[in-house]
Amino acid sequence: MITTDMSLGQIVDRIPAGARILQESGLDFCCGGQQTLGDACSEHGVSSETVIAALEGLGDTGAADWTSYGPSELVEHVVSTHHEYLRRQFDFLVPLAQKVATVHGERHPELAEVYADVRELADDLLPHMQKEEQVLFPMIVSLAETGSLPPAGPPHLDMPISVMVLEHDACGELLRKMRSDSRNFDVPADGCASYQALYAGLEELEADTHLHIHKENNILFPMVLELEQESAVADGVAR
Repeated sequence: MITTDMSLGQIVDRIPAGARILQESGLDFCCGGQQTLGDACSEHGVSSETVIAALEGLGDTGAADWTSYGPSELVEHVVSTHHEYLRRQFDFLVPLAQKVATVHGERHPELAEVYADVRELADDLLPHMQKEEQVLFPMIVSLAETGSLPPAGPPHLDMPISVMVLEHDACGELLRKMRSDSRNFDVPADGCASYQALYAGLEELEADTHLHIHKENNILFPMVLELEQESAVADGVAR
């Protein structure tokens, strides 16, 4: 049963297919995943009863697999499922956005902004993912598997995690801008197949990135910060 007291993140973990319903309702379950459904609906002027009915209409699909993962397994899942996906999609979508803007830009000047949004998103997320894979994720795996952080890296997880969360927030803002600039990814009547492929790809990328950020912000990061605290307490007792 879905209630207004549940957080948006909890809802997505319980009903993964509900992510699209929340997204279509303008409810941010990734960067705003700790907000309750009731508060989010009130803030955005959305009927909570309508959202709950739509969510419960999906039926019991079972909890998401990622809710049972430990830190190392979740890191591997994020990299193989989301990081690799984004790299492939940017390779495809950035030149496609440039092509569509060049061909259709005179009649649809908003395409210049859409192309700029895609380029900025790629420029932000590609180095962001590299930092996670080279710095933060090895720290997390080390803590999970050995009980301690690598001696050569930062002494605690809170600072690198806080940086990643801030970058996630900036990504969320850019995704909102891209949706607005593209007029909710609405292809005009004169849009060609490339135009359609671009907007379909961007909307899919938006959905995947929201889920990607949710798994990190609302599941992985709280999990490992708690684990680090437990390890520090245990280390203090041992001494």
